[in-house]
Amino acid sequence: MTAATAIATEKAMVGQPAPDFDMASTKNIEKLNENVKLADYQGKWLVLLFYPLDFTFVCPTELTAFSDRYEEFQGIGADIIGVSTDSVFSHRAWIKTPRDKGGVEGLVYPLAADATKNVARDYGVLIEDRGIALRGLFIIDPEGTLRYKVVHDLNIGRSAEETLRVIQALQTGGLCQAEWKPGQKTLNA
Repeated sequence: MTAATAIATEKAMVGQPAPDFDMASTKNIEKLNENVKLADYQGKWLVLLFYPLDFTFVCPTELTAFSDRYEEFQGIGADIIGVSTDSVFSHRAWIKTPRDKGGVEGLVYPLAADATKNVARDYGVLIEDRGIALRGLFIIDPEGTLRYKVVHDLNIGRSAEETLRVIQALQTGGLCQAEWKPGQKTLNA
């Protein structure tokens, strides 16, 4: 993949309510009849992982890294949704493809289909002329407020470990210095 930019029409601003969404998903992998909605995650931390396309190269490494650490996310009260502009049918085929064949078999959180591209647009990660999303990672708190966002170029994967650290830092409610790790003291104001 090559460098690309999204058109800045985003509504997703840190400290503000996260843009609402209601997307078809793989929550029910066989029937594909269960949507994911922001309201479903009220009371939990939520990680939205936007990625460009199913059946590509960097995407499965990211999604499986987050899946492999899913219990750690659950342990700190967080959930995950992967989001791309592919269809739920493509998502299902990818989830049923073995990892050694470029798939994400065994993925434990749902993939959502942003078929209208409105959610990627609202979060400011849509590459309009290609109809795909940049690698955007958004952390939404239990009250529905966007607390963190980072957007990567198409070629660079994200870190599950760093995402866990950021959620835990946010959960302290304190001032966390650079390189803060869970269990360390926060700064005094």
